[in-house]
Amino acid sequence: MYRFLLTRRWLAFHLLVLLLIPAFFFLGKWQFGRFEERSASSERTTANLNSAPVPLDRLDTVGGTVSSDVKFRPVTVTGKYDASHELLVRRRPQNSRVGFYVVTPLVTPQGAVLVNRGWVPAGATAETRPEVPPPPSGEVTVTGRLKPSETEDTTGIRNRSAGLPAGQVLLVNTTDIGATLPYRLYGGFVELTGQRPTADRAPEPVPAPDLGGGGGLNLAYSVQWWLFIGVAVGGWFLLIRREARDLSAADAEGDGAGKDQQEVRAQS
Repeated sequence: MYRFLLTRRWLAFHLLVLLLIPAFFFLGKWQFGRFEERSASSERTTANLNSAPVPLDRLDTVGGTVSSDVKFRPVTVTGKYDASHELLVRRRPQNSRVGFYVVTPLVTPQGAVLVNRGWVPAGATAETRPEVPPPPSGEVTVTGRLKPSETEDTTGIRNRSAGLPAGQVLLVNTTDIGATLPYRLYGGFVELTGQRPTADRAPEPVPAPDLGGGGGLNLAYSVQWWLFIGVAVGGWFLLIRREARDLSAADAEGDGAGKDQQEVRAQS
């Protein structure tokens, strides 16, 4: 009854199922790995955001780098803003509007740190400078989220300087920006959440990062791929059973027709 399993059509079907099973397994494993990575990242980010502020020098150094492990850790730093070297970071949407981040160096005795003071909407045209509230004069103490220097790889933004209006950049890259300043920069930059004394007018604060589902969608995808293994095997088994049932019914029908013919010949 099951000799049909050795036909060319069924051998091709067996091979297809054998290829699908490991493919679905590894796709599910890959999605589960993404779930673990994103969950760990989400948990680390949540813990960092909820940490108590610490002095900037504890997590970053002049000319150093900021590890992703301390990204979004609250820090404090005291210094004076250098408005003469303030920069606008292009193509930064917020609340579904296109605008700029306002990045101002905060000069300290050790060096300077770039401070993202917040967001301002774009001007009337691409070449029109937006209205930017000035930073406070005198000494200020800034509190904010520490972030690593931005790169093309971490942001997906292609960095270029040619053709940009003066005082505008595409990335908060401390190496590139530091090359244009008369003082050395810390390795990361600070996303401002508060300062003393407060300013009468200030850019719109940058909201805290959206943690999303923490990889929950990847977990659902991994389970889905592994369920597809059961669907493939179950479908393969059901098709075999149906084919065998159809062949058995055809054989039974053929035997019945043969008996009828014999009875007719006997009667004649």
